[in-house]
Amino acid sequence: MQLAARVGQVSPSLTLAISAKAKAMKLNGLDVCSFSAGEPDFDTPAHIKAAAKQALDKGKTKYGPAAGEPKLRQAIANKLRRDNRLEYQPDNIIVTNGGKHSLFGLMQALIEPGDEVIIPAPYWLSYPEMVKLAGGTPIIVQTDASTGYKITPEQLQATITPQTKLFVLNSPSNPTGMVYTPEELKALAQVIVERDILVVSDEIYEKILYDGAQHLSIGAIGSDIFQRTITSNGFAKAYSMTGWRVGYLAGAVDLIKAVTTIQSHSTSNVCTFAQYGAIAALENPQDCVEEMRLAFAKRRQVIYERLNNIPGIRCSQPNGAFYVFADISKTGLQSLEFCNRLLEAEKVATVPGIAFGVDNCIRLSYATDMPSIEKGMDRLEKFVRQLSS
Repeated sequence: MQLAARVGQVSPSLTLAISAKAKAMKLNGLDVCSFSAGEPDFDTPAHIKAAAKQALDKGKTKYGPAAGEPKLRQAIANKLRRDNRLEYQPDNIIVTNGGKHSLFGLMQALIEPGDEVIIPAPYWLSYPEMVKLAGGTPIIVQTDASTGYKITPEQLQATITPQTKLFVLNSPSNPTGMVYTPEELKALAQVIVERDILVVSDEIYEKILYDGAQHLSIGAIGSDIFQRTITSNGFAKAYSMTGWRVGYLAGAVDLIKAVTTIQSHSTSNVCTFAQYGAIAALENPQDCVEEMRLAFAKRRQVIYERLNNIPGIRCSQPNGAFYVFADISKTGLQSLEFCNRLLEAEKVATVPGIAFGVDNCIRLSYATDMPSIEKGMDRLEKFVRQLSS
């Protein structure tokens, strides 16, 4: 069978592959410490599940509007106005099958062959592949620890060409956990406005912040940047709703209509009763979000300190999300070999940095329990020390 050429341009998800391998090893009775999945280990809060159950009991099991339940679109608009100072109306919003699907729909609606999309590295591994599937060209801009793995205004300015259509911004970041400061975002916004390009702001980790870090939606900086901003978000990370597959995209009405048309011919509406759980997530007290954030904060401190006490491993302290991005260059191994050998030798699953465009680092998720973190760090330290012995 001859497949479409575009499929051959797309790399499979390494994070999902490694997570699946770790799960398979566990099913075979092996004691695996997994730091691979970008998924909170908490259950979805009870009041969110109860709202979905109630929706089921009320018969919310039929087709719904392709753009999402009107009540949820209004709740999202209220949230964006309240939390992010973004003046979106329900017509500016589409509910999607997870945050990932919001970005995929955006690329399909916006990007054409010849269009360039600027993506800072390290990047979430699906960004470039989505651009390729839309026929566009991902332009990767390398960053490093000296700038906190953040693109600078000068780098952005130098990378923009007449073919540039979109800049992808992710703060807090997967995989590094870094957070752009308000001042840094204002400087980037100035370049975006001056060069008249668009920006999509992936804000899926916005509620998971530490040490007084602030989340600022770039579209809230001023009217000029707001007109050029598309905002992507979802419920997976803040509310531990990864399997529910509810996300959203907010932007200009014409764009949202285009994404809705694409969605209507691909998935139709998002699972109807799951959307009622999302409404409950937004409209009820946010104590559950804070409880999870505090647990992540404790885990972050432990894994950060343990990693930096291992000879040959160094990492910056993240200010958001639930990842650490550790530099392994002093071990002499590239990231894929390091992760494969670590998993086979010590039953510790991590994600190679090459998946995120940086081959001298690995990503570890601390969205797991503290005993697993301590045990996993013991095993990682043993592995690295044996490398140098």
